[in-house]
Amino acid sequence: MVPKSFEYVAPSTIDEALSYLGRFGPDSKVLAGGQSLVPLMKLRLAAPKYLIDINRIPDLEYIREEKSDGKEELAIGALTRHHAIEASDLIKSKASAMSEAASMIGDPQVRNYGTIGGSLVHADPAADWGAVAIALGATLRLVSSKGPRVLMADHFFVGALTCAAEPSELLTEIKIPLESPPLRTGSAYAKLERKTQDFATVGVAAKISLNDSGVCEKVGIGLASVAETSMRATKAEASLVGSKITRAKIEEAAEEAAGECRPTDDILRGSAEYKRAMARVFTERALTSALKRAENKM
Repeated sequence: MVPKSFEYVAPSTIDEALSYLGRFGPDSKVLAGGQSLVPLMKLRLAAPKYLIDINRIPDLEYIREEKSDGKEELAIGALTRHHAIEASDLIKSKASAMSEAASMIGDPQVRNYGTIGGSLVHADPAADWGAVAIALGATLRLVSSKGPRVLMADHFFVGALTCAAEPSELLTEIKIPLESPPLRTGSAYAKLERKTQDFATVGVAAKISLNDSGVCEKVGIGLASVAETSMRATKAEASLVGSKITRAKIEEAAEEAAGECRPTDDILRGSAEYKRAMARVFTERALTSALKRAENKM
C-alpha cells in the first residue's frame, strides 16, 4: 500500500516543531522512529496532511543520571532508540526492567530506528514501554507553545492508541525516579509472545524496593496487553507493601494482578481466560526476578 499524499516538514529546533504543531494541530503527525506510524500510513489507517519529522532536532536523544530537589533520577530523551536503552550500562545498573523490555521489542530494525517517545505516544496497549513506565513511576514531559507540563505515566494512557498529549504538544523527555540507600531496588520485565518479535500477549514490569530489614517499602507493577490501556496492578502492589516478600506473597500478588486485569478474547493471542492465567504466571516471574535483584544489593 502507498500512503495518502502529505506535506513533509523537518524542523531543526523544538520551537520550530511546536510552531508546526500549533499551526497544523490534529491534521499533523510527528515522525520519530516511524516504526508504528509509517506502517499505519501505508495501510491508510493514518492519513495526516502534515508529517513533522523531529529527527533533525538535536538534544532529544540521551540517557543520563540527574539530581532534582536532592533526588536521583534517570532522564531519557524522547528520541532515544530502543537499542540504545538496551545497550546502556547505566540503564542496566539502575533500571533493569528497561533494558529487558528494550531487548524484546520487535526485530533489530525496529530496535535501531524505533524510539521510546514514539512508542509511548502511540499508546498501543500491547506495547512494552507503557507497562514499564507505569511500574517504574515514570513522569513524561510534554511541551507546547504554552509551556511545559509533566504527567505521571499512570495518567498518560487514556485509551487504545490514545494518550493524553494534546495535538499541539510534543513529548520531549521521560524521567525515572531512583530510590536512594538504604532502600535496595530491583526491577524486571517478563513477556509472553505468540512468536519471536511479536507484540506482547501479556507483559509485566515489576519494581521492588526493600529496606534494611528486607521489608518491601515500595513496589510497582505495570501490565501490558491485558486491558484497553497499559495499567497498574494496584491491588497486587498493596498486597506486598509493608511485608517481607515470600514465595507465598508473590503468588498472592500474582493472583491479585490476574483478577485486576481486563483482557479480551483474541483470535491470534488467545482467550481472556488464557491471558488472565498468563498474567498471573508472568507477574510471578517479574516479581521473582525483581526481588532477587533487590536482595542482591543488600
